[in-house]
Amino acid sequence: MAEVTLTNIAKAYGNLNVIENLNLAIADKEFVVLVGPSGCGKTTTLRMIAGLETVSSGQVMIGERDVTYLRPGSRDCAMVFQNYALYPHMSVADNIAYGMKVRGVPKGERDAAIGNAARILGLDAYLDRRPKQLSGGQRQRVAIARAIVRDPKVFLFDEPLSNLDAKLRIETRAEIKALHRRLETTIVYVTHDQVEAMTLADRVVVMHDGRIEQAADPITLYDRPANTFVATFIGAPSMNLLPVTVDRQNGDARLRLETGETLTPLPEQANHLGADGETLILGIRPENLTDERTLVAGAAPADERWSSATMTVETVEPLGPHTLALGAVGEKGVTAQIDAHRHVAIGDQVSLQFDMARIHMFDATSKKRIG
Repeated sequence: MAEVTLTNIAKAYGNLNVIENLNLAIADKEFVVLVGPSGCGKTTTLRMIAGLETVSSGQVMIGERDVTYLRPGSRDCAMVFQNYALYPHMSVADNIAYGMKVRGVPKGERDAAIGNAARILGLDAYLDRRPKQLSGGQRQRVAIARAIVRDPKVFLFDEPLSNLDAKLRIETRAEIKALHRRLETTIVYVTHDQVEAMTLADRVVVMHDGRIEQAADPITLYDRPANTFVATFIGAPSMNLLPVTVDRQNGDARLRLETGETLTPLPEQANHLGADGETLILGIRPENLTDERTLVAGAAPADERWSSATMTVETVEPLGPHTLALGAVGEKGVTAQIDAHRHVAIGDQVSLQFDMARIHMFDATSKKRIG
């Protein structure tokens, strides 16, 4: 079994606390992606699992073994780095076999392992080439093959696609996903790219300032973000966040925008909105903020589901299937997804339709999700 369990992990460099009291349990055969902005602690966490960084306190378990203070080579992990770390003077086959050769694995076993890894990753035709004769994607596959032949309990990937162009990133991403299905092993993967995280992971761990903000499957992260940081980090374009004030003076609850316009929540949402005059943050994704009302089967009637507010258009971005209109509601920047054939010009006033069944409410102080 290859569970990875981090318990009360902390990491400090002198007086600088990078990670404090981090707890994470990764199941056997699970593909977990650590994602977050630069400096959030995701790579440091990965390196502590690998043993390349010592923990300041806490415990690292792989399976039933406490590996907290074991050297990297004794942890039964294989790490794939961002920069490939291939030996330029060696052939692909020799690069793949180097670790086995150092460990004294017999040549027959080495050759069998090389052949198996090359078959899995489509490298059969490149075994005699040097790294400089390969594309970036092929070099990364060699680095992955070198990890595979170790037959580790846990694979660790540190931003392995960062040096690839957009097309190669997509292709290599698919290869890594397929590799996980074939090998059925535990993978811990670090990236700053939320699209990469969402497409690869069984579970995404969103990190910020050395702590875990939310750990969940990709759809849960997208549909029910735990706080405003996760709401804006996951999803492209980011979720819109608008300050609103609860208005209960006339019986029915309303959400008053800074412009004075009001939005009407659905009846089942009204009870979670707090007292009259309370300030909250309303979140809504661009695809739920549009210029046309649509009725979704089984949803609330169209007249209840939608509310409107006025946006001043500042930028228009045609994307083919739809267009993004960027502008402001009052002083607050907003992105809306509108019909691709709707002509909108800079400076236009657009009546935005809020799909109230798709709004997210957050506490203005704690920034945590409400309801």
